[in-house]
Amino acid sequence: MPNWFLGKIRYQQPIDDSNVGTRNEEFIKQKTVTEAYLVDAVSYTDAEGRLYQEIAANTPDFEITNISRIKLADIFHNEDGGETWFKVKAMFITDDEKTGKQKKTPSIMLVNAETPKQAYERVETSLQTALDPFEITDVNTTKILDIFPFNEEEKRNLRPLSELVSPEPEAI
Repeated sequence: MPNWFLGKIRYQQPIDDSNVGTRNEEFIKQKTVTEAYLVDAVSYTDAEGRLYQEIAANTPDFEITNISRIKLADIFHNEDGGETWFKVKAMFITDDEKTGKQKKTPSIMLVNAETPKQAYERVETSLQTALDPFEITDVNTTKILDIFPFNEEEKRNLRPLSELVSPEPEAI
């Protein structure tokens, strides 16, 4: 089961301001940009390392400002789905055998789509095979730009300790 972490980065981006008549080239105007990414990682430290690994190629000077765990039931990624990520909340309705009342259990999912309506329809289609009835209560736009799932083929620097530590020489 994936452990999802929401990482936020911040960096300076130059502004091309053609409206300024006289401009000293040494002092180029810059704006601060904040971006959010979702990373599947083992721990906060692993999430930080994965963010540096994934983002460093495209963004030279950035800092990670926040990493927080996010609890998600599922992620629906469509290759031709759109650039915007939506957070969809669905309530699964079950009958509580002890009290005889209906119990609603919330479940948060992410889906990429062009519009909120399209996100709603994609989640609804994906959940058609669910055994419990459900109702989708919220569809919200997120600021997540990209998702980095765990990749088995990635070269990870995780090895058994026995490979790294040489045996102690015996005392004479």
